[in-house]
Formats: sequence, structure tokens, C-alpha cells
Amino acid sequence: MKIALVTGGATGIGAATTRELANQSVAVAFQYSSSAKEAAELESELLKKNLKVKSFQADLSKPESAKELVNRIEKNFGSIDILINNAGLMTDSSIIDMSEELWDEAMQVNLSSTFRLVKYCAPNMIKNKWGRIINISSQVALTGSANHAHYSAAKAGLLGFTYSAAKEYGKAAVTVNAVLPGRIETKMIAERSKGRLEEWLSQTPMNRLGTAEEVSGVIAFLASDKASYITGAAINVNGGLVMG
Repeated sequence: MKIALVTGGATGIGAATTRELANQSVAVAFQYSSSAKEAAELESELLKKNLKVKSFQADLSKPESAKELVNRIEKNFGSIDILINNAGLMTDSSIIDMSEELWDEAMQVNLSSTFRLVKYCAPNMIKNKWGRIINISSQVALTGSANHAHYSAAKAGLLGFTYSAAKEYGKAAVTVNAVLPGRIETKMIAERSKGRLEEWLSQTPMNRLGTAEEVSGVIAFLASDKASYITGAAINVNGGLVMG
């Protein structure tokens, strides 16, 4: 049985990914930061189906938490075969008004935590000659977003990191890919689309928001044996909002 770590795995795209992988007979450790209630509910839901899952609390804004998280998962499940770097934090600020602390927090959660988790998970993947690393970026990595320069920069950084890791680990049959969701029906989007939904839909060729399951399906495919020759890819899941 393959073992997966899904960060930000209690809500939204992360929760859909946790469900998808667990239903495909993957043992899933999912991390959450503050969503304790949602994590407990998701864990209970999946355990009732006799699926192998366990939630782990960790604050990925703290540099030491990544190694501690991997160690705890290895003690409970074993070495991690599939790493889904989905944890994200989106705050609002213009560049001029942005504090150093807000910038640093965005980088830590959205980019640096991915570096650290890959650093600690990749050695066993290389040793086992099998691994899947999937980094969840965003359409804003390609388009930018006013008042979200810190978030956009971190998500763009994930792309460069993904391509570099793919080159480092390809010979060991460890694939590294990025998924770029567009406007997906999640709590984050529900809050930000107020008064703008009609505008957003008019910008999207498919004229609707996506679902978390439409993103998790792509993630699960990239995590499977069927995607063994796909690495260094950045896959848009956005209804045509950004093409190419």
C-alpha cells in the first residue's frame, strides 16, 4: 500500500484529494493547521469506510514543523511515497502596505514548506526508486493578482522549484509536477467572489466555477502509475481561464 501525505488536507481541494486517494487504497496522512473540527470529521468519515487515514496537526509556517511532521507520519505509517504540497495561505495587502511579516508568512506556508517537505521525503523515494511529488500552485502564478503579490510570487516560485526537482529526481523514477487550479468552489473562493461572481464567470470559457473533485482527480492521476512518464509538467485546471 502506498503512503501519501496531503498538506492542507482537511478542507477544500486538500480534503477532496484525501478522499480520492483513500478511496484508491492509498494510506493517507493529512496535515491541517487550524481546521481541527474539519480534520476530525473527515478522518471519522473515512475510517467508517475502513479506509486508512490519519490527521496530523502542524503549523507549516514554522521551519522546524516539516521535519517533525514527516517523522510522526513515518512512525505511524512508514515512509512517504506520495507528497501533495497543497497547504496554502492567501492574505490581502498592496505591495506598499505589506509588512515584512505578512510577506514572510506567505513565503513560509506557500513555498518554503514545500522545499522542506520535499527535502525530507525525497530521500526515501529515491532509495525506493518510486515517488510522486505534486505541488499545488495557482493561476495567479501566471497572471499575477493585485493585492496578492506575496501569494502570487510564492505560487510562481513553486513552478521553478517543481521543474528543478523534476530534473534532480527523474533518474530515480520520482516524478515532480505542479497543478494550477483556477477558480474552484472552496471556502476561500466563496469569500472572495462576493459581488464579483458574474464577472469571474464571464472571464471563464466554461462559464462556471470548478469543483474540488475536478482538481483532486488530476492530482490522483499524477500520483498513480499511469502518470509514470509525466514529470516537470504544470497542468491548468481552470475551465480555460488561463490557457497554454
